Amino acid sequence: MPSGPPPDAWQRQPTKADDRKARARKVFVGVYDRSIDDNGRLALPSSFRVDLGDRCYATLDPQGCVTLRTAAVFESEAAEVIEAVKREEAAPGVRRSLATNTTAVAVDKQGRLTLDEKAREFAGLVGAGTAMIVGNLNTIELWRPSRYETVATEDDYEVAPRVWRDE
Repeated sequence: MPSGPPPDAWQRQPTKADDRKARARKVFVGVYDRSIDDNGRLALPSSFRVDLGDRCYATLDPQGCVTLRTAAVFESEAAEVIEAVKREEAAPGVRRSLATNTTAVAVDKQGRLTLDEKAREFAGLVGAGTAMIVGNLNTIELWRPSRYETVATEDDYEVAPRVWRDE
């Protein structure tokens, strides 16, 4: 009878690098205008639907939008926050803030999701009629169009000189 660890102990265990690679696979880009009804329902662009899956997490972002993360990205980031608090690299309030400002959101087969009233009010989407859906690489942002235009213009002034500088 062979001795040693059981066969599954020989299998390679996932590493943090594997986790980063998995998170990097899903990239969301582009800006889309979508209608949002009085109940907070909006349809995602078809290019986002497959990668987002049937469940995501919606977080109230300090910039004034709602940020959507895939379940895998959110769960990984939440684990990082938990560990940072344990190592005393982050205050316990960071963990609490992430948890209390995030909700799980279902995505239906037509690629629609429903934002709760708190999220709609926070992002200024109540009665807006239109939401801007902005791909931000590994996240998706939901904006009131007028807010997005202001933030995007400010970002352009700050980023453009560094990105487009003459060499």
